[in-house]
Amino acid sequence: MNVYVGNLAPDVTQEELKAAFEKFGGIRSVTVISDKFTGQSRGFGFVEMSNRTQALSAIRALNGAELKGQNLKVSEARPRNTSTRGFGGTRGSGY
Repeated sequence: MNVYVGNLAPDVTQEELKAAFEKFGGIRSVTVISDKFTGQSRGFGFVEMSNRTQALSAIRALNGAELKGQNLKVSEARPRNTSTRGFGGTRGSGY
C-alpha cells in the first residue's frame, strides 16, 4: 500500500522517513520528492509498505506526529492523475 506523507521538514532524508515507518512493518520503497531544478525537498513523499494492515496502523500512529519539528500529514496515497492537460498533446499537429 502506498502512503502519502506531507508537511516534511526540508532536511528530512529518505532514511529518516524509512526509520519512522519501519516500526510498523515492511517497507518496499521510500521517496522524498524533490524539485528537479534545485534538488530541494518539496515537503512531501511516499512510503510503499508491503502490508495494508501495517500501513493503516502507521497512518493512524504517524498522522500528526512530529518529525524534525514538523507535524506530519499522513494518509493513503491517491492514485496519480494520468489525464493530459490542455488539448491532449495536439500541439504542433497542424490543427
